[in-house]
Amino acid sequence: MFTDKTILVTGGTGSFGNTFVPMTLAKYNPKKIIVFSRDEMKQWDMAKKFEGDKRVRFFIGDVRDKERLYRALDGVDYVVHAAATKIVPTAEYNPFECVKTNINGAMNLIDACIDKGVKGVVALSTDKASSPINLYGATKLASDKLFVAGNSYSGAHETRFSVVRYGNVMGSRGSVIPFFLSIRDKGVLPITDERMTRFMISLEEGVELVWHAFEDMIGGEIYVKKIPSMKVTDLARVVAPEARQEVVGIRPGEKLHEQMISAEDAYYTYEYPDHFKILPTINGWATCEKRIKDGQKVPEGFVYSSDNNSEWMSDDELSAWIDRNHGKIGSI
Repeated sequence: MFTDKTILVTGGTGSFGNTFVPMTLAKYNPKKIIVFSRDEMKQWDMAKKFEGDKRVRFFIGDVRDKERLYRALDGVDYVVHAAATKIVPTAEYNPFECVKTNINGAMNLIDACIDKGVKGVVALSTDKASSPINLYGATKLASDKLFVAGNSYSGAHETRFSVVRYGNVMGSRGSVIPFFLSIRDKGVLPITDERMTRFMISLEEGVELVWHAFEDMIGGEIYVKKIPSMKVTDLARVVAPEARQEVVGIRPGEKLHEQMISAEDAYYTYEYPDHFKILPTINGWATCEKRIKDGQKVPEGFVYSSDNNSEWMSDDELSAWIDRNHGKIGSI
């Protein structure tokens, strides 16, 4: 669907963008991919990887700046919204800045995409938007709601919006695997809580979920990929089997377990072979056959969280993944 089309990725120099761009270039041969972000050094570093490829363009800008978005979106067919302030403690201590990017930025992008005639937008969400307990999660829940409602807000315009939601991205910059790898030689790994669990998804799987959303969406759906869980203590043992684990307590705003579908979401959630789909509650869209397709309604009270997951990643599977990806863990 992206062949000979123009795609813009907000926050495109992050972990997701560094994986989405080469995968999409290889699979779809788009006319152009525009990497939109505010960090000139990250753009400089990323541009070296695509030197000579005229399909990749770089555009300095911030989603807080609506006028800049209008300029960047000229001639764009599809948008992936990956820009966010997403480190949980950072959001807790800098709440105004988190709101400006995650909520005001979403509003700016929705307005600009509608006005510029963009065909489709997929926004990246997080497990923390489900039953949020921290500011980051609360802003992403607000963002999700904005993108869902954008389908109604667009009126006679044809722009359609959907959301993808997933948990801990394995090996991404700032995540737990590269952190443990960086300090394992010290002989002690800090564990926030021995009961803590996390969903495990690769960046490649995240990209494939975004592709699927663009191909499947009518507008307003939240896509949740089925992925395995792992206990943080088991993850630490695989990364550093000789290291001692020291419990240090949960950080401000941190959850014990990740949740991607709440019991309240279950009323509007349908299951598919590889994913779930939370349908929008507005305008009667939750009963729309075009959105449901061949999905099966989940049971009342269903919750999809990392501690009650039916699929768990084994030590061998994680170890094999680390061996395959060792060279790029934490680098993007």
